[in-house]
Amino acid sequence: MQDLNHTYQRERSLHEIDFHPSGFSWIDCNDNENSVISMIRRAREPQDFTVVVANFTPVPRPFYRIGVPEGGWYRELLNSDGEMYGGSNMGNGGGVMAEEIPDHGFRYSLSLAVPPLGFVLMKR
Repeated sequence: MQDLNHTYQRERSLHEIDFHPSGFSWIDCNDNENSVISMIRRAREPQDFTVVVANFTPVPRPFYRIGVPEGGWYRELLNSDGEMYGGSNMGNGGGVMAEEIPDHGFRYSLSLAVPPLGFVLMKR
């Protein structure tokens, strides 16, 4: 919880405009077959955003593709399945590069390892 709270405080995109619709958008909220949701949280500066992906099943989701608004390197800010939290350490090796493969209405996408019953936070 301490790491989650520190990340929440440090990353403006996670809290700065909670009160405004521009601070949140779904990437995909309809993947009921995999029970995975993905969203974007934004700060006042729209280029400052965090991608949140959560898996609500005990089934690991390797190579799970989601669309993202920009190309570039996405660092894994937090992984709830980290070994330090008692998890299996299924993750993304510190980060992944966005590929120019359109998905979810975006020009770029990420292929992520989404841990079972867990979430990852990704930051460009």
